[in-house]
Amino acid sequence: MTTHVGLTARALGADRVIFPDNASQSEETVEDITGRFGGQFAVERTAALDGTISEWEGVIVHLTMYGERIQDVEAEVRRAHRDEPVLVVVGGEKVPFEVYEAADWNVGVTNQPHSEVAGLAVFLDRLFEGRELEQEWPDADRRVLPQASGKRVVDADAFGDGDDPGGTDADGGANDVTE
Repeated sequence: MTTHVGLTARALGADRVIFPDNASQSEETVEDITGRFGGQFAVERTAALDGTISEWEGVIVHLTMYGERIQDVEAEVRRAHRDEPVLVVVGGEKVPFEVYEAADWNVGVTNQPHSEVAGLAVFLDRLFEGRELEQEWPDADRRVLPQASGKRVVDADAFGDGDDPGGTDADGGANDVTE
């Protein structure tokens, strides 16, 4: 699950992910994908996630099924994101109450049990209003060519001017995800 949080954060517009200290395999996988498929995405690990949260200089969004409905707070979060970096905290089953208290918003993508990865994906898509789906991936070794059926991955060097199926980068600003 940790690896999938990192891959989803990367693919949908976050700048970096901060994993727990024991997530070395997840760190290696996300760094490998970033190296092969491009983009500017950082992976960090920390033994003090609570310190990361308490020392964060920006706004904090905690994704939880117990939070306010995303459709009720997304515009406010987006406005805050224009001026401040956003730390998105993706919790599991037993999130300490201190995380709820530290968050500027406790946000529920749905108030039903669901995957943390799905919640992160929906949140980032709402935050960036779909622009993250048009990102370009600089320094890629490989590119996926969209097609109706099958899989096609090619060397990035195979692209000439105007052949790249990518678009523009998503919003700027710090968009970090921590699990």
